[in-house]
Amino acid sequence: MVGEALFERLPDNWKRLVTVRAAIVLALVVALLSVVTGVIHISQDTVAEGPLVGQVPPVVQEAVGFTGALTGFLMVGSALALRRGLRAGWWATLILMPVTAIQGLLQVSQYSLPLVALSLISVPVLLFTRKRFDQPLELTTTQLAAGGALVGVQAYGTFGAYALREDFDGVENVLDAFYFTLITSSTVGYGDIGPESPEAILFTMSVVVLGVASFGIAIGALVGPAIQSRISKTLGKMTDSELELLEDHVVVLGYGELTEPIVDELAATDRPFVVVTKNRDAATELNERNVSVITADPSDEEPLQRAKIDRAAAILVATNHDAEDALAILTANQLVPETRIVAAATDRENTAKLERAGADAVISPAVLGGHLLVRSAMGSDDSELIERIVDSD
Repeated sequence: MVGEALFERLPDNWKRLVTVRAAIVLALVVALLSVVTGVIHISQDTVAEGPLVGQVPPVVQEAVGFTGALTGFLMVGSALALRRGLRAGWWATLILMPVTAIQGLLQVSQYSLPLVALSLISVPVLLFTRKRFDQPLELTTTQLAAGGALVGVQAYGTFGAYALREDFDGVENVLDAFYFTLITSSTVGYGDIGPESPEAILFTMSVVVLGVASFGIAIGALVGPAIQSRISKTLGKMTDSELELLEDHVVVLGYGELTEPIVDELAATDRPFVVVTKNRDAATELNERNVSVITADPSDEEPLQRAKIDRAAAILVATNHDAEDALAILTANQLVPETRIVAAATDRENTAKLERAGADAVISPAVLGGHLLVRSAMGSDDSELIERIVDSD
């Protein structure tokens, strides 16, 4: 696509600006503007302004006020899908952006001009970041059943009420039938539409029972993943939406005494990073410190792919076990051979082995400490660096 080609030609600093976060923020802002302008257009008289002044019938202006608010809420859903990196969310947002712009034009309001402008600006941003949203929409059996039940009950109620419209007071067309089904299945029941025959009464009772059941299943399917996400965070696991936002970050493989000062240094510099460790106690402790962590073996490919190692700026490996570090380095080097890998060797004899495993640079803390002590004893002014090392202990 043309947008992808242009994105690849941008300088690296511009690429960082046009990222997943930018697309999500723009989608949320457009959603908010769409809802606000729709509500303003409905609730009060607005001053006509724009190229379509005098050309849009009043009934159309009134209709797009309602649809604009509805589109805004749909855009919020698509933005949440973008946050999870879903390709379906990208397509939905790409379709809704021009729709919001058209609705803004048809509203013929001075309040709609920012909405139109921002919607049009957001389209190229979405095209530039297309490759970032590559996750398929994977629905569980429960979610599919919940969606099917909800749609099925609404269809059953709508067509059934329309077929029995002669037995209902207030049902004359399909829209009336759908309205009756929605307020009945959701137990709102305004009372403006009522059954007038035994058949209609029995049908209404069935809609109430099936509607309550379908809504209950749908809510359970939506609330369940949210609870699971909270449990995952408590256990020191990152959610899929959090992982999708990782970009130009540092991946720290393993966790131990040598890793602690590295994590502290990264946290102090506000550089995004994620730790991959199989130590559950360490993962829980890191999560309590708001450190992004994945509880898994750092020598396995799957957790490294979940940590978006292909988007990482650098990889750090520094634990007390050189053999485990070598396996982690070997796996990381096979996945992303171009990314720089820096490791720390507990035993200086293992420096060459870690380099052969794929590390671009290997530092031995023991050798480094010895050099600093000798330089300090000979009068070299490395006091500031030594103080930082001592303070970190």
